[in-house]
Amino acid sequence: MATETYDAIVIGAGPGGYVAAIRLGQLGLNVLCIDKEHWGGVCLNWGCIPSKALIAASGLVHKAKHASHMGIDFGEPKVDVAKMQEWKDGIVNKLTSGVAGLVKGNGGSLLLGTAQFTSKDTLEVTTPEGEKKTVKATKGIIVATGTNVIEIPGFKPDGDVVITAREAVSLKEAPARMVIIGGGVIGMELGMVYQKLGTKVTVVEMMDQLLPGTDKDVVRVVEKRFLKSDNPATSLTKAKALSCEVKGGVATVTVEHEGQQKKIEAEKVLVAVGFRPNSKNLGLEKAGVKLDDRGHIKVDEFLRTNVPSIYAIGDVTGGPYLAHKASKEGEIAAEVIAGHKGAKMDIVAMPAAIFTDPEIASVGLTETQAKKDGRKFNVGKFPFAASGRAMAVNETDGFIKVLTDAENDDKVLGVTIVGHEASDLISESALAMEMHAFAEDVALTVHPHPTLGEGVMEAFKHALGEAVHVMNKKKK
Repeated sequence: MATETYDAIVIGAGPGGYVAAIRLGQLGLNVLCIDKEHWGGVCLNWGCIPSKALIAASGLVHKAKHASHMGIDFGEPKVDVAKMQEWKDGIVNKLTSGVAGLVKGNGGSLLLGTAQFTSKDTLEVTTPEGEKKTVKATKGIIVATGTNVIEIPGFKPDGDVVITAREAVSLKEAPARMVIIGGGVIGMELGMVYQKLGTKVTVVEMMDQLLPGTDKDVVRVVEKRFLKSDNPATSLTKAKALSCEVKGGVATVTVEHEGQQKKIEAEKVLVAVGFRPNSKNLGLEKAGVKLDDRGHIKVDEFLRTNVPSIYAIGDVTGGPYLAHKASKEGEIAAEVIAGHKGAKMDIVAMPAAIFTDPEIASVGLTETQAKKDGRKFNVGKFPFAASGRAMAVNETDGFIKVLTDAENDDKVLGVTIVGHEASDLISESALAMEMHAFAEDVALTVHPHPTLGEGVMEAFKHALGEAVHVMNKKKK
């Protein structure tokens, strides 16, 4: 069997892997990108992109139903979920084909197949047709294999009634009833999609709140819409999903909640309890690569494993599980392999976004984390209810909350936003943290009016006791 030799090889074509392959090509290296299934990975095919398309579409349905107070009456919207899926699939196809084109356009090669290490610089790839190929990298191999969904006892996905996010973003019709096991990001994002399409949604969450790890005052804003809409959902927190029995296309889910067992019937059961790293069956042990106790690949600030010729990026290296984190790491790993001396992972703060309704976004420390760490901080807060722009677009729920360092001239420690377009608004604060800005830097920056972004400026002014459009805290 002849061996094909490349400068670099990337295993995985998700938002980490394909970015690494493109960057390697830009830097003049001969690169091969391998994926066992499809270009774009989970993110483009059944994660970030398709879910956000459905969120936008279901949001439009919701707006159409509730526009009469603005003097606009559409009547009851007619929703064709199958056609909505065709539209969503069109977006996915454009993006995935675009990824393949960009890798090739930058001089890279693509190969569908399952890769396994046979040594620290050599892989055996089995193609979908069963053909085996041997490929070798002279400068480095990047592992970007991501994660896969966690299964829980009694809820093995069957792809029909008991499903994962993969199937949930491709349903051809909205089920009458859906039980979601896990009230985290995926469960809440997709739960709110189908809620708006008419599904009766019940969320079962083990922790004491929905969206665990998020500040409780932030979660309350999302809960208000989720639990008190015209199609209210049901939330069972501090609850344990015990079993699931499927008969005649209907599932009966048994849940332990408040010391009692409850049975809930549903046409779909979405298991959304989290992810585990795709580090098995790669032959990493043959290459001598070390993993942590959860199966994540250990890397240093250069994204290098304990084996100098092998790198790893993205979710397979551990949390936070974020596509943009994987992409940034892909760029850095590529530059390290290409010999750029200044390349390393030295991000000040990694922003994150949750596409619920309203959205949540954060960067740096949250208030909960700051208190846990014993930090001394000042808080500035600006409610969207005080924003003229938010009123004009009928999106007044939520607020912008900023934390500044009380012991270091109000240096920016973190920002959390819950509200309309939070995912877009957070980038300014990420830049502020990356530049080691202080509250005064943002507060003195003129923001255009009328915009939602003015609220960021006002929140920082509030932290300094100088807000104009909300009352400042009385100085002690």
